[in-house]
Amino acid sequence: MADGSILNLIRMFLKSGVMVGYQLEATETGSPQGGVISPLISNVYLDAFDQEMMRRKHRIVRYADDILILCGSKAAAENALKVATKVLEQDLKLTVNQNKTHIAHSGEGVKFLGVEILSSYTRIQEKKLNALKAKVKRITKRNRGTNLEGVIRELNPVIRGFANYFRIANCSRELKRLTGWMRRRLRCLQLKQWKKPAKLHRRLKQLGYKPPFKYIKMRSWRNACSPLSHLAMPNNWFNEIKLFNLEGVKTGVLAPYC
Repeated sequence: MADGSILNLIRMFLKSGVMVGYQLEATETGSPQGGVISPLISNVYLDAFDQEMMRRKHRIVRYADDILILCGSKAAAENALKVATKVLEQDLKLTVNQNKTHIAHSGEGVKFLGVEILSSYTRIQEKKLNALKAKVKRITKRNRGTNLEGVIRELNPVIRGFANYFRIANCSRELKRLTGWMRRRLRCLQLKQWKKPAKLHRRLKQLGYKPPFKYIKMRSWRNACSPLSHLAMPNNWFNEIKLFNLEGVKTGVLAPYC
């Protein structure tokens, strides 16, 4: 590398030290685990690996230190694994994580960077969906004391980032299910904040619906998907209050080649 600004940036990161508790400790070797500089360092150091694998006609996909080698048969995959291990461990003096390194068939699914790649389509890994749901649950808790506008303002960056990252997968059905589930949680939150059925009934009258209306429990999860809740808070209402619409995300999009 001949770019002085990049070299200075790397040097500053490597010599910056780390905080252990309230104490600053010097870093003598390597970079902090999970540090923001890690992808850049990986790309610089593993360029030799990329070039060697391409020279040997192996098709690889790499992000930082996550590597996927595409082969046409099990024998070819076993050979590629031996070659890759030799280049990484003998030439570059790195250690291959044997617990994470394995050979898999696309018919059974190959897990890589949060997606599961199968022979004819890709899907989001279950653990990533569960992690998103856990975040959404924390943001939309009914006892937080935050109004609906504030909750949506906090929720939007989370679901927008998730959708933009995973839109390469064939996940339109999953995003539709997530959207319905999130709308129900938000309806449940709004019902609780209205507190009394009278406010729900007033909303229905404003929308042109004629009484009498049933009295429902405003804190009930079941009633969040009741007909009255849907009439008072239809799907298009969430677009009006600026909830990011996962159903509008185009999925199965190929990432641009860089």
